[in-house]
Amino acid sequence: MLLKLFTNCKITKGNNRSIICDLQRESFTYIPNSLANLFDRNYIIDTEKVLAQLDSDDKKIFNEYIQLLEENEFVFKIEENDFGIFPELNPEFDYPAEISNAIIDRNQNSTYSFKEVLNKILIPSNCRHVQIRSYDIMELDELRIVLSLFEDSFIKSIDIVIKDFPNLGDKEIKPFLFNFKKVRTLILHSSNENKLIQKENNFGFGVIFSITQKINSSAHCGIIQEEYFNVNMQNYFESNSYNSCLNKKISIDVNGDIKNCPSMSQIFGNIKNTSLKEAMSHKDFKKYWNIHKDQIEICKDCEFRYICTDCRAYVEDPSNDRSRPLKCGYDPYTNEWSEWSTNPLKQKAIENYNLKELFNN
Repeated sequence: MLLKLFTNCKITKGNNRSIICDLQRESFTYIPNSLANLFDRNYIIDTEKVLAQLDSDDKKIFNEYIQLLEENEFVFKIEENDFGIFPELNPEFDYPAEISNAIIDRNQNSTYSFKEVLNKILIPSNCRHVQIRSYDIMELDELRIVLSLFEDSFIKSIDIVIKDFPNLGDKEIKPFLFNFKKVRTLILHSSNENKLIQKENNFGFGVIFSITQKINSSAHCGIIQEEYFNVNMQNYFESNSYNSCLNKKISIDVNGDIKNCPSMSQIFGNIKNTSLKEAMSHKDFKKYWNIHKDQIEICKDCEFRYICTDCRAYVEDPSNDRSRPLKCGYDPYTNEWSEWSTNPLKQKAIENYNLKELFNN
C-alpha cells in the first residue's frame, strides 16, 4: 500500500521533532522525526516496503504512525501509476503590490495626519492590511474619523491597538465597532483586566478584547509566542523565501518617520516630505526582506520556522543580522519554552536595546 501526503499538508523538520502543517485547516500537529523520515522525496510511504524491514516492536510503532496520519487525514492511498496526477502546490510566493502591510504608530505628540499616510503611502503602494497602534488614549470620536478615511479605500483589514480609558465600556465599544466592517481586531491595552469583550462577528472580523499589559512604545513589539503562530498557505510559502515580518512592510513611527518597522532605527524619510517612491528607492529599504528563517541561527533548526513570526529589530546578537530574535524563549534542541527576559545569555542584548523598561510595566 502506498500512502501519499496531501499537497496541502507540509512537513517541517526540526532538530528533535517535526510538525505537519495542514494549510487548509490552518493547524499543525507534532510528529517524530522518525515518521517524517519515512516519506520519500515524493512524500509517499511504501508501507509494504517499510514493514518488510521492521521487527515486531517497530511494526507496532509504525502502525501507530500510520494511524496518526490517517486519523488526521494527512495521507491518502494511491496506486503506483498515479504518481504524476497529484502535483505539488507551487511554493513560490508573490504579492501583486509593492507593500502588503503597514504599521502606523501614534502617541499624544504625533503631528502627522492619517490622511497623509493614506494618500502618500497606502494608496500608492496598494497596501491591503494596516495595524494602527496608539500608545496614548485615542477617543472614540477621533478613532471614528480615522476609520472613516479607510471606508472607501481598498484596505481589506485593520487591526487596532489603543489605550483603554475610563468610562469606555462594552456598551460603547461594541456598537462603535459594528459600524466599521474592516476592523479585524481591536485591542485595548493598559486595561484593568484581560477580557474577551466580543468574539468575531463577521468571518474573523470584529474581535474585541482588553489586556492589562501597558504598551507605551514600539519596544513591546517582536515577542515570539506560540499563540502568534500563523498557519496558512500565504504565510507558509512567504516564510519559506522571505522574512515573515518585514517582507513588503512599511511603517510610520510616532514622529511620522518612515521605517521598515517602528522598532528599527533606520529612517527613510518623513511622511510630511517624503514620497513612497523616494523611501523605497533607498538602498537599505529592502535589506531585510529576503532574510528568512532557514538563514537565521538556531531558527533554521526549529520546527516552527515557517509558521513563526520573525524580528530583526531585536536580535540576540545586535552585530549579526542573522541572529535569532531576542524575544524568543523557545529552544528547538530541548523543545522547551522559557521566559526570554530572564535568560542570562540575553541580558547583554537587552541592555543594548534599553529594554529594561519593559519589565517595569
